[in-house]
Amino acid sequence: MLDVSKPCFCDTIKLMGIFSRNKNKDELILVFDVGSASVGAALIFASSNNIPRIIFSTRESIAVKNQIDFEKLLIHTNKALEIVATRVATAKLGSIGKIFCVLSSSWYVSQTRVVKLDKSTPFVFSSKIADDLIMKEVALFEADYLKKYNDTSHTLRPIELKNIKTTLNGYETPEPLGQMTKEVIMNIFISLSEERVLKSFEESIGRHFHTINIKFTSFVMTSFVAVRDMFVHQDNFLLIDIGGEVTDITMVKKNVLRESVSYPLGYNFMLRSLASSLSIDINEANTLFSLYQDGHAEDTIKAKIKRALHNPQAEWLKNFQTSLANLSNDISIPATIFLATPSLFSEFFAEIIRSEQFNQYTLTNSKFQIVFLNSKSLHGAALFEEDVIRDPFLIIDSIYINRSLNKI
Repeated sequence: MLDVSKPCFCDTIKLMGIFSRNKNKDELILVFDVGSASVGAALIFASSNNIPRIIFSTRESIAVKNQIDFEKLLIHTNKALEIVATRVATAKLGSIGKIFCVLSSSWYVSQTRVVKLDKSTPFVFSSKIADDLIMKEVALFEADYLKKYNDTSHTLRPIELKNIKTTLNGYETPEPLGQMTKEVIMNIFISLSEERVLKSFEESIGRHFHTINIKFTSFVMTSFVAVRDMFVHQDNFLLIDIGGEVTDITMVKKNVLRESVSYPLGYNFMLRSLASSLSIDINEANTLFSLYQDGHAEDTIKAKIKRALHNPQAEWLKNFQTSLANLSNDISIPATIFLATPSLFSEFFAEIIRSEQFNQYTLTNSKFQIVFLNSKSLHGAALFEEDVIRDPFLIIDSIYINRSLNKI
């Protein structure tokens, strides 16, 4: 539930509505979950009671290649997207009202930015002032991104402009428009994606659902809102999303999304390292890793796998430690971690995190407490039709979408 002590999240594709709230009736929603290692899809009935009902879910893996190539990854992702879209279309489970597409960080960039405006005399904080401030930050973020990656050939599209918190004269104000103030501070979350990437996804989906506009959003936002609303006793935590190609770490303090960092080492990095070390292909590496994690590998094989994974584990941990140091910025790091990654890799990465010694005590004053974002911890957050697969990522996406539809 939303209250004045928590951020007010409102759709801002139309900036004039950044602080608006309306109710939405129950309807059938299609959500796609587009990662760097798989694509999922679910049909959900949004509900005013904040508990979505999932009536269909499916997921298609994206083939892991020995070398990372963004263009080839985009091609294979669109193929997987079309496969799951076909499955949804052929299921013929009802008329779809809206389509959402939740992107992993391989497909977008994001940043939380602080916007400040102060004047010597009081003024009315209007929607025009808010829009001008936000669009200026979007332009600055886009320019920073293009400069950082030395890429001016691609057009970027804002996919999320979220008002996290607004303070007037130092006081948090959930309904700030129209009020007199001398100082405005807005914490806003912005995410951008390449126009060509979004268009390719729209085309793949549009071949099956050509009359419905697609709303894009980021997994960092969906997971933040889902965790914040489900685990109400936790207002300081880290969100860690380990995808196929990228690891994202997001810090939340006092229920405010403060900052995120990413590094290009996901679980496919472990599989590639294992395949290279043992001179086997990726599929064999995945099978061996599964046996290793399940404790079914023979002792000799287990020893080889352990040796092969030693260096990549150390490299992933080094990047993790550096990311925590960059996040801290002279403030403490939360000790509670909510970890999102496929079940095959969850305990593997949890052990790496637990083995981290330095930052656990210097930055948190306590050991990390890890909560897996899986079907068990998310139990009760969604209802399911019989035989529907409990996909944690789609559950998280559904929680957020259901909530946002009740607030838009």
